Amino acid sequence: MAKAPAFWQASLADILAHVGSTSDGLSAADAAIRLERDGPNEIAQAQRRHLVADLLRRLANPLVAILLVAATIAGITGDLASFTIIVLVVLLSTVLDMVQEHRAEATAEALKRSIALRATVLRDGDAVDLPVQEIVAGDVVRLVAGDLVPADGVVLAANAAQVNEAMLTGEPYPVEKRADPAATATEIAEAHNALFHGTSVIGGTATMLVVETGRHTRFGAIAGSLASTQSPTAFERGIHKLGILILRMTLFLVLFVLLTHLALGRPPLETFLFAMALAVGLTPELLPMIMTVSLARGAQRMASARVVVKRLSAIHDLGQMDILCTDKTGTLTEATIALVGHPGIDGEDDERVAELAAVNARFETGLKSPLDEALLLHMTGRSLEGWRKLDERPFDFERRRVSVLVEEDGNRIEVVKGAPEALLALCTRAQDREGTIVPLDDTLRSRLTALQLDRAANGLRLLAVAWKAAAGQERIESDGDDDLVFVGHCVFVDPPKPSATAAVARLEAAGIRIKVISGDAAPVVEHLVGALELPVEGVLTGEEIAELSDQALSARCEDVDLFARVSPDQKTRIVHALQGRGHTVGFIGDGINDAPAIHAADVGLSVEGATDVAREAADMILLAPDLGVLADGVAEGRRTYANIMKYIRMGTSSNFGNMLTMAVASLWLPFLPLTAVQVLLNNLIYDLSQIGIPFDNADSGDLAHPHGWDMPGLVRFTAIMGPLSSLFDIATFLLLMQLFHAGVAEFRAAWFIESMATQILVVFVIRTARPAWISRPHIVMTITALTGLAIATSLVLLPWAGFFGFSIPSGGVFAVIGLLVLGYLVSSEMLKRFALRSDPIDSHPTLDKFRV
Repeated sequence: MAKAPAFWQASLADILAHVGSTSDGLSAADAAIRLERDGPNEIAQAQRRHLVADLLRRLANPLVAILLVAATIAGITGDLASFTIIVLVVLLSTVLDMVQEHRAEATAEALKRSIALRATVLRDGDAVDLPVQEIVAGDVVRLVAGDLVPADGVVLAANAAQVNEAMLTGEPYPVEKRADPAATATEIAEAHNALFHGTSVIGGTATMLVVETGRHTRFGAIAGSLASTQSPTAFERGIHKLGILILRMTLFLVLFVLLTHLALGRPPLETFLFAMALAVGLTPELLPMIMTVSLARGAQRMASARVVVKRLSAIHDLGQMDILCTDKTGTLTEATIALVGHPGIDGEDDERVAELAAVNARFETGLKSPLDEALLLHMTGRSLEGWRKLDERPFDFERRRVSVLVEEDGNRIEVVKGAPEALLALCTRAQDREGTIVPLDDTLRSRLTALQLDRAANGLRLLAVAWKAAAGQERIESDGDDDLVFVGHCVFVDPPKPSATAAVARLEAAGIRIKVISGDAAPVVEHLVGALELPVEGVLTGEEIAELSDQALSARCEDVDLFARVSPDQKTRIVHALQGRGHTVGFIGDGINDAPAIHAADVGLSVEGATDVAREAADMILLAPDLGVLADGVAEGRRTYANIMKYIRMGTSSNFGNMLTMAVASLWLPFLPLTAVQVLLNNLIYDLSQIGIPFDNADSGDLAHPHGWDMPGLVRFTAIMGPLSSLFDIATFLLLMQLFHAGVAEFRAAWFIESMATQILVVFVIRTARPAWISRPHIVMTITALTGLAIATSLVLLPWAGFFGFSIPSGGVFAVIGLLVLGYLVSSEMLKRFALRSDPIDSHPTLDKFRV
């Protein structure tokens, strides 16, 4: 089926007939009917999940599901305490997660409401001021410089109207709008008679007929595309893998116990209860809480750095990010234009050039462009009051220049500034710094052209300045711009941000590769990264990208760091190409055209001043557009991941080791080493002792490079440290049975103490890849760990020990247990370098920047 023609390709009569309106607009009554029928003129809002649906989605997480199954088993087997604790932990961690994300969404919504837009609309033939939400198709809207275009439509009339469409098309330069149809225009950038929602009028005036509103606009279509389901994030993929790993370990151990015990003729009910206790014992009950508290604390710390975290798990993804895609404006540059030179015809700066250009800028009507503002700022402290304006011919895209007729001390001249190549072609003479008029011969013209090309190649923007005598003139002749006297150039730049080099260096040192994606020309981007001394290489243009298949683009993106003249859809292609290579990709942008790429990235980043759609798509909103803030956020994400992994490593290895010990020992011991209740009590106290982990410090090595969810590494760690724990457990069993001839209650009490001490104290060993005595733990973690150990000891030593099935061990037993615990900690310190596959990392000046 052929694609329907765009509305700007039709004649004005056809468009008026289509929307059922006239050039005088609608009546208030007709507009009210249309507003009721079509809805308000608002972009598509992301569907807010109902709280119950959001809760169910989170509970469906594989790891949470395993915990809920464990809780169900505990309830069925009569362990109501474990059932209650697990359910409360899961619900509390889930609610904390939901509250944080909804609070961030409310913050983002408040940012959005802070900009209340209104527009001048013709209703019943009168111009009225209305909220843009009340605009409907068929309305006629008047626009002046400084207005945002409130909907999609066509131009009915225009007077030197210039519109900035960069937010929609990525094109940084303003475009002229006029009323004649663009019958052959197929792209938005070519539609000179069309105005689009979200763009801004920066010069002149225009009257538009509204054709499409709300979700039917180009702006709204992009917003609607963001409603598509996002692929699982790096954090979600990691949690899923962890859940599958724990499930496999649990099934293995439970089946092993059930089959061997039944084969040995053990009582079926007792065997079942013991196996179920092992299953519950293998589940890290507090993991959702540890993760949520760690991430929430990270969000709190990032909020102090002026970063709004909308998706809590994005903190982890930021830590795992190994590629950051960024535009240059506002992040690598100051996003302000500065005058950096005003060379005369000899190539040296001449104040006469800057003065004439500033005179032209001062008397130019309409909204001042950033170039005009830079010229006037340069003249601060030097008066232009001696000049008087007589007439003006505004900028248009055919002439590509602005002309003003001015007078100073009775001397009238026409001052012209504009595009260098266009203005130089109109000049026949030139003026040097002494004021002498000389012929603009081929040699001088070539030298001036070479200067233009050289400055442009260095990423600079040029305006040419010329003048001509206008004695006796009151107005500028329509064809009077000839025989001009060339004076010189004004050279502008968006200055590199001083902090950008250091911020990029921090990110690069942290293992994050920076890729600059810009709508500007390649020479401009190359000059900027050269000025900032950024470690980037390779250039790929949008034209070249258009010729590449997705597979070819994926291969090229791996080695290219600069992307120039890139269209909005190509940004998304680049993100997907990098993800297809296994990278965790961040994308920072502020425009409507950036939103799909922000949405597609693993970590979508935007800034406070960005468009609504960009902020809606982002996972984090930076209230200060500074890559240094991101570097701090990366360190925070990695610190959070490091602390979560401490709990996971200890939980899986210690739980697996203890449960493996009991499963094996139960085959030859005449009694269960621990009862089902004691197993669950062991697991509960251990988990509670670890609630201080989110507050722990992280080593430089944990922050130096991106870390993904390394399931093979976790299996390796468990396979080494788990059996080590079992080895000391079995040694404890043998000593208790053969040396002390302990009774059942004393045996269980002694092993309970040994098990708890080794599990809890080993955190101080394996929390760091460095020697345990060098890396100091956080005081909160130390207190919670030692408190857990004290609680476990009190259950054995205090009068209520008999209630839990314990009897107080002898002093000799305690002494042996102390030696075994010490031996286990020393062995763990020796073996951890193989389990963690990481040598101790010495202090490094670069890495020290990332210490948290």
